[in-house]
Amino acid sequence: MNLHIIQAVSRKSLLRLTVVAVFAVLVGCVASTGPTKTSIQLQAFQSKEFETTKKIAFASTMSVFQDLGYIIGTADLETGFITGKSPTKQHFAFFVGQKMENVKATAFIESMGKKRARIRLNFVNSIQTSSGYGMKGAHDKPIEDPKTYQDTFVKIMKAIFVRENIEE
Repeated sequence: MNLHIIQAVSRKSLLRLTVVAVFAVLVGCVASTGPTKTSIQLQAFQSKEFETTKKIAFASTMSVFQDLGYIIGTADLETGFITGKSPTKQHFAFFVGQKMENVKATAFIESMGKKRARIRLNFVNSIQTSSGYGMKGAHDKPIEDPKTYQDTFVKIMKAIFVRENIEE
């Protein structure tokens, strides 16, 4: 009989140890590492100047964000600031509960003279988790892939071209 009690206690301990180990691995996977590039490196591919007015650059950036599926949160021509986020994808994550993912986007458009505008973009992957026990977690990771920004700037450049040729 004592052997059955020891085996039952051992199974419970093993189960608890397994749950703790899996949780530790999951937490380790979502630990924030911060940007891996310097601010100068980030600015180099997050910013681009265009030969256009701030108004056209702003409208073109808004249009491209919407074309990419972003839901615009705020937009102010005077400050030149636009915020948006992609639709949230929701999944059930084993041992965690719910996992929600989206991309947050910001743009800052400033005038660099009469017919010159500078646009700086920022994209961030955002992951939120919640469990059935009320625990919540969040992890935001900047997107540092220059291709993401280059592709978006190409689309903005095309939108600027179209707007400038329509408004003349």
